[in-house]
Amino acid sequence: MSFIARIFQRLSALAENLLSLLFPSLCSGCRNHLNSGESGICSSCLYRLPYTDHHLHKDNRIAKHFWGKVPFHAAMALLRYKKGSRTQKLIYNLKYNGRYEVGIRLGNMMAERLMISEFYKDVEVIVPVPLHKSKERKRGYNQSLFIAEGLSAILNIPVNDTALIRNIATESQTLKGRYSRHENIQHAFSVVKPAELSGKHILIVDDVITTGATITACAIELQQCDIRKLSIAVAAGAE
Repeated sequence: MSFIARIFQRLSALAENLLSLLFPSLCSGCRNHLNSGESGICSSCLYRLPYTDHHLHKDNRIAKHFWGKVPFHAAMALLRYKKGSRTQKLIYNLKYNGRYEVGIRLGNMMAERLMISEFYKDVEVIVPVPLHKSKERKRGYNQSLFIAEGLSAILNIPVNDTALIRNIATESQTLKGRYSRHENIQHAFSVVKPAELSGKHILIVDDVITTGATITACAIELQQCDIRKLSIAVAAGAE
């Protein structure tokens, strides 16, 4: 490396450190400052997050949401979700505060687990749960798409975010009971490009599962276009 290149490298590092001091990046889980090389989630939170082993066992808490409701191959959540937990803070910041890098990081971690699972080895297309256009315009992005992109970057599997659409702007599911959630979400989704999914193993991706109503509604529509298999992966699952 030349003398000028070394000077430029040092100046770039100094500028980066100065920007970090003036505009510090905070962890979305604990609000502590992120160190160099950390993105969205600090190392301390990564160590303390409540990971599951769902990717290793078909008979798990997430899979049970879908038993008897829709045909599926495998289902998993990366993290356990509880109110007031680090997991909730991560998802909230991803969903409402524009912290898209959290979604990508969670997707990366999900992918690392799916790579060692026998159940997800032949996935061909990743489909994020879509938002209605009006909600996506208001929020500015679909948080599930960032999780899907994080998965895709590690697994080298394409993301399709146009074949499945949300055609009804349903009310928020947050304060609804189990039955009301299913009633609220029925017929909210449509497959508009079935040829892009037909005959393939689809991995549908979302941020959080509570009752499973949203993914069940998506899965029912996906099954209508003659897919080969359907699997499910979410960043967090409520207990």
